[in-house]
Amino acid sequence: QVQLVESGGGVVQPGGSLRLSCAASGFTFSSYWMYWVRQAPGKGLEWVSTIDTGGDSTYYADSLKGRFTISRDNAKNTLYLQMNSLKSDDTAVYYCAKDQGYTGYYGMDYWGKGTQVTVSW
Repeated sequence: QVQLVESGGGVVQPGGSLRLSCAASGFTFSSYWMYWVRQAPGKGLEWVSTIDTGGDSTYYADSLKGRFTISRDNAKNTLYLQMNSLKSDDTAVYYCAKDQGYTGYYGMDYWGKGTQVTVSW
């Protein structure tokens, strides 16, 4: 029943911007921390960002701080990732995922199918 559907991916030139969305359903969205994770071609999974239930606290991979912004609209059950100053190395499939919900632990128990972001001329 839990569903996470990413959208907003596409092709963008280096230095450009893109905003990804993740539509959530099948669970109480506002009760869970959420994540963005990405996977570049031929590479492993890389954590991108985390947001708490209310959107007050956000966390980013060091290399992405200042360029990426995670946010959420609990009224719309939607998670966002604003990506600015995009680089070729940002090319990847971007996944949203929900936290498993146990206090004091972290982990993604449900994932979307991902949306492709390609940064190229």
